[in-house]
Amino acid sequence: MDNRLGIIFAVGAYSMWGLLPLYWKLFNNISAMELLAHRIIWSFVFVGIILLWKNKLAKIKAVIKDKKTFYLIIWAGILITLNWGLYIWGVTSGHIIEASMGYFIEPLFMVFLGLVVFKEKLNYWQIAAVISAMIGVLFLIVRYGEVPWFALSLATSFAIYGMLKKKIDTSSMISLGLETAIVVPVAILFLLFRQYQGIRVFGDSFSHNALLIGAGPATALPLLLFAEGARRIKMSTLGFVQYLSPTISLLLGVFVFKEIFTVSHFISFSFIWFGLLIYTFSLFYKPAQMKAKIKNLLVIFNERR
Repeated sequence: MDNRLGIIFAVGAYSMWGLLPLYWKLFNNISAMELLAHRIIWSFVFVGIILLWKNKLAKIKAVIKDKKTFYLIIWAGILITLNWGLYIWGVTSGHIIEASMGYFIEPLFMVFLGLVVFKEKLNYWQIAAVISAMIGVLFLIVRYGEVPWFALSLATSFAIYGMLKKKIDTSSMISLGLETAIVVPVAILFLLFRQYQGIRVFGDSFSHNALLIGAGPATALPLLLFAEGARRIKMSTLGFVQYLSPTISLLLGVFVFKEIFTVSHFISFSFIWFGLLIYTFSLFYKPAQMKAKIKNLLVIFNERR
């Protein structure tokens, strides 16, 4: 039950992330750094209100006193800020397909971390799925024509963030609150500096300001779902659910924002989705069960002959 709940949380998180380009595209008149600052501040406010409402101050103090946990949270805060900034820049600069490529690469990093750090094991069906997905991603990188630093930075930052979230021994809400609290002073100083330069940090209309404030819930909700999912399921499983987000984003990039989708993308997707199909099948049927079913099918086939 806990594993299924974790998958539901993860699917919800990645679906919301996949749709986020629609939200960030509403801010084409704002720089990526300014939007990142708003995202940090309003995420902190949103999560802070929930923590106060649930009276979690005592637990927050306990987490801060735990040096090992707090050290991990500091690094998680830095990594997620870097990831947010990169993603906002990519979406607002017309690089949604490149961003989606980064998040197609990221599961391979997550599977690697799951094997090396958490000593997770894959059966031969899951290994075949990883190989298929890897071929698809490598084909896309080769056809890309150069080292995709933007995509690789997105993949690396979020994969390590996911690993840290699995190691942090506290609730996802408290962790996210502290992660944003660590970087919120820098975000406030940046907006104050922009205001000092004569650049308004809020728009002229109520709807525009409401959208800026809404960046908090839009950011925090999928992260909370992700954190709960990461604590309940294996890193390798979490890595494959990740494909949902870049798939949605890529479809938005092609059909909504009219970015180019080439034959190379189609070939790459074919390998990736084949790997997903194999891996998903392996989650519901263990190797022994699959062997038994294949054996039964062969018996039925021979009887009908």
